[in-house]
Amino acid sequence: MSAPLVIIAVAIAVAFVLALWSRAHKRMDLEQWAVAGRGFGALFVFLLLAGEIYTTFTFLGGSGWAYGTGGPAAYILAYGAVAYVLSYFLLPPIWRYAKARNLLSQPDFFTAQFDSRLLGALVAIVGVIALVPYLQSQMTGLGLIVQMASYGRLPEAWAIAIAMLVLALYVTLSGVHGTAWTAVLKDLAILAVVVAVGILLPARVGGLHAMFTSIAHLRPGFLQLGAKGMGVPWFISTVALTGLGFYMWPHAFGAVYTAKNERVFRRNATFLPLYQLILLFVFFAGFAAILIVPGLKNSNLALLAAVEHVFPAWAVGVIGGAGVLTAMVPGSLMLMTAGTLVAENLYRPLRPNAGAGEVQTVARVVVWLVAAVTFLFSIHSNAAIVALLLMGYNFVTQFFPSVFLCVWRRAWVTLPGAACGILVGVLLVAYFALTDHTIVAGLNSGFIALAANFVVTLLVSAATRSWDMRRTALRAADIPVHRAGEYDA
Repeated sequence: MSAPLVIIAVAIAVAFVLALWSRAHKRMDLEQWAVAGRGFGALFVFLLLAGEIYTTFTFLGGSGWAYGTGGPAAYILAYGAVAYVLSYFLLPPIWRYAKARNLLSQPDFFTAQFDSRLLGALVAIVGVIALVPYLQSQMTGLGLIVQMASYGRLPEAWAIAIAMLVLALYVTLSGVHGTAWTAVLKDLAILAVVVAVGILLPARVGGLHAMFTSIAHLRPGFLQLGAKGMGVPWFISTVALTGLGFYMWPHAFGAVYTAKNERVFRRNATFLPLYQLILLFVFFAGFAAILIVPGLKNSNLALLAAVEHVFPAWAVGVIGGAGVLTAMVPGSLMLMTAGTLVAENLYRPLRPNAGAGEVQTVARVVVWLVAAVTFLFSIHSNAAIVALLLMGYNFVTQFFPSVFLCVWRRAWVTLPGAACGILVGVLLVAYFALTDHTIVAGLNSGFIALAANFVVTLLVSAATRSWDMRRTALRAADIPVHRAGEYDA
């Protein structure tokens, strides 16, 4: 076994030890497994939400897009800042609502707001669909790291299969407790590695000034917006889409429920933007790779190929170990969330008499099923990691209009309005994806779907407001209040 593989295996072993230690002396029911009994303080919530920033999307995807796309990669710097400003105002009321009703998942929020299990089921289905390309991006990155550590001796399919098995087993054992503790280790490792490669790789080609001068000479216009149709309108629409959708991911939405109190989110909103500055080093590494390893057919390999070319074997292992952790933290959250969505919002309504143990078993089985589906997609795709993430964003951002209106203008949105808006947005996203239209009229196609979603939500809600008020009055008079997830359709 090569030295990098040994170091990566040690990193995975440490993550498993943390997972097992974190669950000690805890009754691992579904609430503990999914939302940690709502007992996380500022640090753990900070790290769980920060897990959305430093994933293999950032580690390999961000550098890969800098390598293959150039200037348009700058959108990655901007959208996180938009999301954090929004989180200051959006997350506290969501947490208060969830806390009062003991919600476990994102669909529970919709079920409780609109008193409709069917809407909750729709949100769960869309959420699981959206998680698959995001998980695929994590598995693609993990597979590339394992393959790199073996110096190409391990086939890509085997590398992805090993990564998927490790991740599914990790989630089954630990739940969100293990993810939170591993996030501590991951953030320390990845910050050190990103800064190191972002400084040392450009230094290899003469420093930042010489690097950018050489790239501008070799590829005129490459460092500007406009490549492949990704101009200023695309940049603005993509930043808006991803900034608004940042906390609409089912696992990010669910991570909000783990907080002890709402002050956690306001403190986090003031510090999380500092993480964006570290992304500059990711871009520097990707741009340096253009000069160190030119002509790569797979841009996802840019950082890893440059690292192998410049660093000794032990350093490759350390960097690979940090990269593995960047996939395990968000990947475990996503798999766990997919299991919770299916068990809590699809299976439980179909079997209302199912016990807590049965529902939790279903959640863990779904983890393995989603892992298997993601593996099949991963080995038959060469899509860029960033492209996979943007596809997922196109879907989850369709939840934003209804969530926004529920929090600030609840009277403006009705059950038919929310359902029709989500359906129209999702169908448009699917149409654009099937016809390979990622950019329409210079705009990100997901943003166009989001705009249509907003319009449909407001128009249908206005047309059905009187019906919705009668429905609410009848239910309030005839049906006692139930736990979220146990409402009639």
